[in-house]
Amino acid sequence: MLSTTSQYALRALSHLARQDGKAVLGQDLARAVEVPANYLSKVLVTLRNAGLVDTLRGSGGGYRLARPAEGIRLIDVVELFEEISRSRPTCFLGRTRECSETEPCTAHTAWSEVQKAYLRFLVSTPLSAIAGNPGDAWHAAAAGATPPAGHSETEEQTGGSK
Repeated sequence: MLSTTSQYALRALSHLARQDGKAVLGQDLARAVEVPANYLSKVLVTLRNAGLVDTLRGSGGGYRLARPAEGIRLIDVVELFEEISRSRPTCFLGRTRECSETEPCTAHTAWSEVQKAYLRFLVSTPLSAIAGNPGDAWHAAAAGATPPAGHSETEEQTGGSK
């Protein structure tokens, strides 16, 4: 249901939430959440502009959450990258004109209840609920995915050497 960009943003924010306010270098963050560094840097600019992350320069610099994870709702992140909005429901079929009870598309009846539940989840769920605990790490291999080309689970665990 989420775009790759939203997934990457949520991975990065979840990782930052586990750092107890310490800044994380962009390259280290990209490696930790298995997101291409160039792509993640663009995502982080959007998150910074939205007031969700702070950037720190100099020694000890990097990225950190701008506010506590309990105060960031998933919708705050997702609506930056998706067509979904807490105030304006979207048409499942992508109609350009309004899709509503009075002017429904052919999928409106089936989609509207699912969309309401999805929005309730995004609006009510704080980042802290999905962030995990300090020391937790994102491991795609553990989630059933194949590590990116040039990386192996062994490399991730040993810092790059096999």
